[in-house]
Amino acid sequence: HFALIPLQLVAGFIKSPLSQKRLTQDSVELYCEAIGNPIPEIQWWFEGNEPNETYAQLWDGARQDRVKINATYNLHSTSTIYIANLTGDDSGTYECRASNDPDRNHLSKSPKVKWIRSQANVFVIERPDVQTGFSDSTGKLILSCNLTDPAFAVEGHEWKHGDKILQTDTESSAFTSYIIEGKKEEHSGIYECIYKTSPEIKGEMNISVLPQVVAYKKSEHGNEGDTGVLTCKNPSFPPVSDWVWYRNDQESIVNGSGRYIIKSSGNKTELRILKLNIEEDTGDYHCSATNSFGKGEATVNLRVRSRLAALWPFLGIVAEVLVLVTIIFIYEKRRKPDEVLDGKVMPQTTRTRMSARETLTKQGPGECCSRGQSCS
Repeated sequence: HFALIPLQLVAGFIKSPLSQKRLTQDSVELYCEAIGNPIPEIQWWFEGNEPNETYAQLWDGARQDRVKINATYNLHSTSTIYIANLTGDDSGTYECRASNDPDRNHLSKSPKVKWIRSQANVFVIERPDVQTGFSDSTGKLILSCNLTDPAFAVEGHEWKHGDKILQTDTESSAFTSYIIEGKKEEHSGIYECIYKTSPEIKGEMNISVLPQVVAYKKSEHGNEGDTGVLTCKNPSFPPVSDWVWYRNDQESIVNGSGRYIIKSSGNKTELRILKLNIEEDTGDYHCSATNSFGKGEATVNLRVRSRLAALWPFLGIVAEVLVLVTIIFIYEKRRKPDEVLDGKVMPQTTRTRMSARETLTKQGPGECCSRGQSCS
């Protein structure tokens, strides 16, 4: 009998980390992938730019929890290192090491096969200052950015609102602007000006306004006994921190009190009224929102209908049908009844001809001739 001995393969890289440039306060991610049999272990090491600095192993949670390492060992080895909120001290050489030698981590025994290594340099550059501003006049909102550090070569600009690209160009100027047609209240949010440099430089500005609260429907209808749902939302920036519902000259509605249930999440709120009552629940409801700039509100009018109200359209149709049937019946009654011969209704022309023949038969041919009519 022969035993199958698994083939041992020395570890090798199939993907290596790439050198990158980043600004302070940015983040960086390096990726490494290795194969071998058995599956190799991957470690991350770092050497700074100081003259006497040596390599030190990096662990998940290092550098005040700014370092995150994620590794998977399935058919082969993969590992990603992520470093957040970069500083100048994060500049240096990052080394991905891989080995599948059984003695690779032995404290006294030297491994038979050395760790294989793949390096990438990370350059962390001090973030330059970008002066931002906006003006609101004559129905226009003008946003502007100015890059104060001339050391960066600019190859273009880009303006963004959230994930939406608003404008791009290939100009090399340190100053860039974007014009919005309309009122500030209609275009609040976070805007970014992006300089096409290496690495990219971004400026950010917040267009903040009072809550611009709108009702999903200004008038809501509900049937007595059902659940009424009133909804308000705030599409403006900054987001709402607190929602309040109340009725005219009354205290705010407390969630869970009586028949009221309030559900609020971010820029949306919903008031549910259980078992609607015509006398108690009909009227105006106000939704009030608060953010860091102040308050805003909207009004929803609730109309509660009787359950019988849904039958009125049907009863109206039934009444119309009854009136129509009555009119037809009266009309048919007042018409002159047709004469019937052998159980069949005869047309008017047939009845006229038969009456004429009966008259001739009764008079006889002599009477016709005496009156000068043809007796043939």
